Amino acid sequence: MLSSMVSQILKTGKARQASACLVVGCLSFGIVDGRAAETTASSDQFSRQWLDARARELAQREYSAQAMAADNPLRSLSYDDYRRIRFDTEAAVWRDLDLPFQLQLFHPGFLHTQPVSIRVVDGANQARRLPFSRDFFQYHESLDSIETVDAGGFAGFRVHYPINRPSYLDEFLVFLGASYFRAVGREQFYGLSARGLAVNTIGPGGEEFPRFTDFWVEKPTDGSTELVIHALMDSPSITGAFQFRAEPGAPTLVEVDARLYPRVDIERVGIAPLTSMFLFDATNRDRFDDFRSAVHDSDGLQILQGNGETVWRPLSNPLALQVSSFAAGTPAGFGLQQRHQEFIHFNDDEARYDKRPSLWIEPLDDWGEGRVVLVEIPSAEETNDNIVAYWQPENGMEAGQAHRYHYRMHWGKGAPRSPRQGMITNTAIGAVPLYTTDGAVSANERLFVIDFSGGDRIDNVTSDPDPVRIDATTSAGSITDVSGALVEATGDYRAYIKLNPGDAKLAELRVTLEVDGQPWGETWLYRWTP
Repeated sequence: MLSSMVSQILKTGKARQASACLVVGCLSFGIVDGRAAETTASSDQFSRQWLDARARELAQREYSAQAMAADNPLRSLSYDDYRRIRFDTEAAVWRDLDLPFQLQLFHPGFLHTQPVSIRVVDGANQARRLPFSRDFFQYHESLDSIETVDAGGFAGFRVHYPINRPSYLDEFLVFLGASYFRAVGREQFYGLSARGLAVNTIGPGGEEFPRFTDFWVEKPTDGSTELVIHALMDSPSITGAFQFRAEPGAPTLVEVDARLYPRVDIERVGIAPLTSMFLFDATNRDRFDDFRSAVHDSDGLQILQGNGETVWRPLSNPLALQVSSFAAGTPAGFGLQQRHQEFIHFNDDEARYDKRPSLWIEPLDDWGEGRVVLVEIPSAEETNDNIVAYWQPENGMEAGQAHRYHYRMHWGKGAPRSPRQGMITNTAIGAVPLYTTDGAVSANERLFVIDFSGGDRIDNVTSDPDPVRIDATTSAGSITDVSGALVEATGDYRAYIKLNPGDAKLAELRVTLEVDGQPWGETWLYRWTP
């Protein structure tokens, strides 16, 4: 259904924080900016208006998939073979020009069988195509047979910039596979991914994966802190023209302007879709025999409603597929967060989940009526992306109509709108042992322990016996006990909620706090299943 082998190739094994380097081919073209390039009459001059018109025009035509021929030997590359093709860093685009950004290219083949076209746009809006050339790559001696194969394009590209220190250009942004892309903030490792669009993620008929078929990358100026990338998206149901304005830093900001043109009516479509991984933490630790304390790229979905309410929904790894939706109209923001940012929370010195970014979506215009959707898929492996979140317009998209979505992405250590006081810092779940008359232990009740970051308004908890009111509700079963206390060691306020689910197979829980009669902190939501 979702998350796909594309994400797995980016995240296989212990090398998940690194992306692969690859590509191939041999053609002869002119030289532009120290790299091979070709000018085609159909795309000499580039503009955003031209790209919009191109996407709109494509939407009037029948979809035509572009892929390698069935007998192309690049299709039969194994994962190990694919990794034996290395991009030659000396061939990076703009390397010889002493510019702050450089591009490195990915090799098609293995899972990446639909090459993309990549063009560089200069200051005069002239677009020059980067041809597929073997000069970009280094091949292992065992791959002699594919060195002259014409792949027709690249699998994608990654962008380097001195994000961590002035003397070295680190990778901070990558586009690879379908409409997937990932970014990191300063001193972070790759974690969750974003996509241009999600189509029919849930529901009958199977998910459709739109793909970026063409990229235009604007050549940066000396001293530039922003890189502008344009992309054409295509799929059986929809086309789109995208502009990305990427500004690396702490956090890395990516402003997205997406203009979408459906070929057909689309009932279920996801705007600003996010894809992540959640295996276990303190809520389901007992299911995994693992030396680590937790394994996840993200630990919760945060939504800032238009009325100012902040919702926190801890992620789960359910035993069966589950879908949750949160009516929000146009939210002030939403995103998948990695709130645990200390090594001790994970105890993994290789994957370094404590350095994975959070991703916050900030709408920059009115998206109309809709809801945030969260999809959680059962998973037994950390190489599977099993979490998806996106905003879904209430009435889908109508064929023949133009739809625009403008938003800013924050890739960093947390959401820019998170409350300093009352932010939920941890959720843990355990059994409440009940002793029967014959001494046997029954663990029917469940205990939910929720920590809220402390603040000035609850400093008097130790002196006032009841300054905090905890309001806890459940859709099934019953809340049997509610209590709270200030945790001296951390300064957090801890709420204890006991649930007797009875025979229920699902319970939606909601917890809010009031201090001195006023709402305080985030709203905690959780879907409990046995």
